[in-house]
Amino acid sequence: MRNLIRTSLGTVALCVAVSAMAQQPVVYPAKGQSTKQQGKDDGECHAWAKQNTGIDPAALAQAPVQQQTGPAVGGGERVGGALMGAAGGALIGGIAGDAGKGAAVGAVVGTMAGGSRARQKQQAENQQAQAQRQEQMNTFYRAYGACMEGRGYTIK
Repeated sequence: MRNLIRTSLGTVALCVAVSAMAQQPVVYPAKGQSTKQQGKDDGECHAWAKQNTGIDPAALAQAPVQQQTGPAVGGGERVGGALMGAAGGALIGGIAGDAGKGAAVGAVVGTMAGGSRARQKQQAENQQAQAQRQEQMNTFYRAYGACMEGRGYTIK
């Protein structure tokens, strides 16, 4: 239970940090550029950053993140947990006098533990996909900011 709480808190902290890093930069016309000029420069720098990074932030924002949902299956965690639990339960049950009952209880407990591992794996994969998307946005915004700075704007 403690590990789950720690993992959840770490996940939230990571998501907040990654989210903050990927925010669009604020542009200030440091050399008195007009609104019209700033709009022109913004469009040109947006196109330049898109071309040089291969990242289209509009398409990236509209594309759904591939969240894995539903039952966590496919990795064999539940089956492996059941087998390990059954073996351990049979061993303990054999000592106590009923190996079959011990194996059954061990299989149930092992299946539950395997399901928990599968959910943790699924959650980690979802977090990795989100972090990758945020990193792509960071790359685009770094290129965009470099272009705008080159045109005399202050970027924060």
